[in-house]
Amino acid sequence: MSIIPLNKVTVFGLGIDRESVLEGLQSLGCMHLIPLQPPPKTSEFAAPDRYEDAQKALLYIMDVPRRRHQVRDEAQFDFDRVVAEVQANQQKQREVEDKRFFLTNRLQKLEPWGKFTLPDLDELGGYRLWFYQVPHTKAKQLQDLKLPWQQVGEDQLYTYVVIIAKEEPPSDALPVPRTRAGSISPEELERQLEQVEIELDEIRAEQEALSRWIFLLSKNLARAEDQVSLQEASNQTKEDDGIFMVQGWMPKRNLKQLDLFAEQQGLAFLAEPPKPDEEPPTLMDNPLALKGGEALVTFYETPGYRTWDPSTAVFFSFAVFFAMILADAGYALLLGAGLLYFWKQMGQSASGRSTRFYAAVILGASLIYGVAIGSYFGVTPPEGSLLASLKVLDLNNFDVMMQISIAIGCLHLAFANVVAAYIAVGFSGKAKPLGWIAVIFGGFAWFILNLQDLAIGLLAGGFFLVFLGAFVGSRKNFLLRLVDGFGALTGITKLFGDILSYLRLFALGLATASLALTFNQLAAQVHESMAGLGIDLLLSFFILLIGHSITLGMGILACFVHGVRLNVIEFFNWGLPEEGYAFDAFKKKERSS
Repeated sequence: MSIIPLNKVTVFGLGIDRESVLEGLQSLGCMHLIPLQPPPKTSEFAAPDRYEDAQKALLYIMDVPRRRHQVRDEAQFDFDRVVAEVQANQQKQREVEDKRFFLTNRLQKLEPWGKFTLPDLDELGGYRLWFYQVPHTKAKQLQDLKLPWQQVGEDQLYTYVVIIAKEEPPSDALPVPRTRAGSISPEELERQLEQVEIELDEIRAEQEALSRWIFLLSKNLARAEDQVSLQEASNQTKEDDGIFMVQGWMPKRNLKQLDLFAEQQGLAFLAEPPKPDEEPPTLMDNPLALKGGEALVTFYETPGYRTWDPSTAVFFSFAVFFAMILADAGYALLLGAGLLYFWKQMGQSASGRSTRFYAAVILGASLIYGVAIGSYFGVTPPEGSLLASLKVLDLNNFDVMMQISIAIGCLHLAFANVVAAYIAVGFSGKAKPLGWIAVIFGGFAWFILNLQDLAIGLLAGGFFLVFLGAFVGSRKNFLLRLVDGFGALTGITKLFGDILSYLRLFALGLATASLALTFNQLAAQVHESMAGLGIDLLLSFFILLIGHSITLGMGILACFVHGVRLNVIEFFNWGLPEEGYAFDAFKKKERSS
């Protein structure tokens, strides 16, 4: 829930110990390296082609329906041999699949001509067979054809004609170009296709057999990646008179580990806080339960080191936005059932556990909101029922729902300005966001609460603070300061537009509910109009299935697109003054198991 304080650390050691020191720092895994010299023009890290080939080979053997028992004894493993075998299998599969595609396509084109075998030229006395696919609209021109011809097939669009001639008929003989049928009969093509299918099965069986090397290939690939990273780090160090120096950013909480490591290795290091003109990377610290909010934040941008971590705010605001856009308890329960189905599988990794927890929070909020507006797959519970008594909001009451959306927008942007004022330095930095907070609540009091006296005071005070903050913060002469002060007031147009953007919460929720209701009504109409025919229930069921699938799919898409948008555009623009870059730890990727 915060950004971890960092220190710039400079480690000094003997040049002969550089490799062992870097390996130790890589094992610590808590330093973001700072290059002390430009990278070499020509890569010296290793053979990147070999590493990339191994990556592709691993992805290929992982893409099998059933993995074989994993070999863990490295004595049986030859890295280059396994990669070569996988590459050979992959190449064979590509070639055979290309051949199958060619044969299948060829058979489809020859299908209208029926089963035939082309005779030898000697059997026809030098004559050849020329194939034409003639549209029915131009078939009358066949009557004027002077060469011998025979119709061998016909479908809804074309007449299939064979012309007998020693030379290819002139291009104006028929209104269409000839079809190239080739010299191989469909029967022979089918035999070749069957052999190709058998060969492809054998190749896939070999691919599945190669999947027994996934564990060892992954382990050695991570080891190779660590070596590449180690060499890359070595090229970022600086050496002078037998003393080498490596520099990077490290969390203050890890300095004790570095101190112990330096004592063991006989090193010296200097740790100092970042200077005002330096821009350290951003390392956010969130508990596993809130990692979902952090993922949404970093998906769009990384906060600056000297700003704040909005992960918790985004965690809850996105859940609220998702619930209001989905706007249906039935859909929330359906998605919840899917989550329960994958719950155990998602718990196999830390990222999966954080994702499933956040999904549960989102769907819980969606269920509560869906019950509050009384929508269950677009159906409103009957009056007097328990579910009807739980309905406290009417989605069709446009005035109230728009006011709720505006209130959420005001609170969201006001909170962004509160944080901006808290982290700002000096009167000018704090005055502007505090002024906008007063303007936000002044506008809400005027237009929503109808409290004009209170609103006028808040608006006047807010605009004055915004003007004063820009005026004081300007380093220009008096007249230009006035220009800057009045120019800052134009931000009201942006603020007004951003708050109105939150109306999409109501509009998209209404759209989801209306679309669900429309499909319900359509299914009911089909059932009534076709009653007694025996297929009314079946058709109604398919309309409901397809209709609600479309509605749910569009709803989920809208939830993510607009839920993220309100956070990363409207909210971040007011509460996150600068963008940073992520902390990239120099650490090992290889694991022992």
